[in-house]
Amino acid sequence: MMYKIVHRTTYKYKYPVSVGNHVACLKPRNLPNHQLAQSQLHIFPTPVTRSERVDFYGNTLCFFTIQEPHKELVVEAQSQVRLAGPAPQASENMIPWEEAARSLPSDHSPAGLEAFQFGFESPRIRVRPEFAAYARLSFTPRRPMPEALRDLTTRIFKDFHFDAKVTNVRTPPEEVFKKRRGVCQDFAHVQIACLRSLNLAARYVSGYLRTYPPPGKPRLIGADASHAWVSAYCPGSGWLDVDPTNNVVPSDGHVTLAWGRDYSDVSPLRGLVLGGGAHTLKVGVDMEPVEA
Repeated sequence: MMYKIVHRTTYKYKYPVSVGNHVACLKPRNLPNHQLAQSQLHIFPTPVTRSERVDFYGNTLCFFTIQEPHKELVVEAQSQVRLAGPAPQASENMIPWEEAARSLPSDHSPAGLEAFQFGFESPRIRVRPEFAAYARLSFTPRRPMPEALRDLTTRIFKDFHFDAKVTNVRTPPEEVFKKRRGVCQDFAHVQIACLRSLNLAARYVSGYLRTYPPPGKPRLIGADASHAWVSAYCPGSGWLDVDPTNNVVPSDGHVTLAWGRDYSDVSPLRGLVLGGGAHTLKVGVDMEPVEA
């Protein structure tokens, strides 16, 4: 399956911005079953400087500076990604989760060393006893890692309700946990907090999710979603992806953009501006299947 993805972000400022320095994380990753065929980033006004680099986690970042006065900033990422099918699923006959947690500090393989950093607290995620207690209802003694992970995913899906009005990008997982409401970013943060509170390694994955119109209705342009889910590490088997917002294992409807410790590592667009005052933000994503 080949997808054409258009991710358009528009900032409108009350007053002119004289200088803006920004970082965009909008280039999908290359993975074994997930190949980036094409990627372009269009920016208006045209930046005076622009450069790319790969960050510590392997994500591609674009740095750009705008030095002309402007009351609107438009950043549009256009990508084509070929999915060869869903990633291979883990066998239920994997090691118990306690062994996964216990072996992580002594796993000196390249994969283990990479995963170890995702077992600690991060800027937006703290280890808490309440997260561990909630997770232990799924992570019972000697339960296989993938089975326990999917059970926790299902419980978050059932216990938490999608509500875009009660949280924002800065809402901590502790508050989401109390309210039992939020959006995909919040549910991913809560699940990662639960896993790290059990000494397991988990990372935040950002990307896109293909949506489907109601039967008999046309597909709406821009109605697809920027999305977030979770990836947990199991020694000897690698990373296991789960989507707590939809209670699914990500498949050929999920396109991976970037990953990091939490949202702060992979926010699609961030920066500093001089001037502007109040602003409005509009984001639209269109994910269309095309012929390869």
